Amino acid sequence: MEILVLLLFVFVLAAFLGFELIQKVPSQLHTPLMSGSNAISGITVVGALIAAGSLDGGLGKWLGFAALVLASINVVGGYLVTDRMLGMFKKKGK
Repeated sequence: MEILVLLLFVFVLAAFLGFELIQKVPSQLHTPLMSGSNAISGITVVGALIAAGSLDGGLGKWLGFAALVLASINVVGGYLVTDRMLGMFKKKGK
């Protein structure tokens, strides 16, 4: 039970800190920030693969699979947003 409270505390703290940091980022830095967050999400995909493959029991495998799906959506979406933002800087007609 203690570990669950600790994990919940870390999650809430990370969510609050992430919101505060993103809110203060100027618009010129959003593309490099997205590239960095895509790299972190790639690490999350690796962690989700390890969790899904090494845990015993149905619940652990399903949670690992859910983490894998959500992290993959995050990576693909991040790359699509980054590509679209970089496309805004290309000259018209090319």
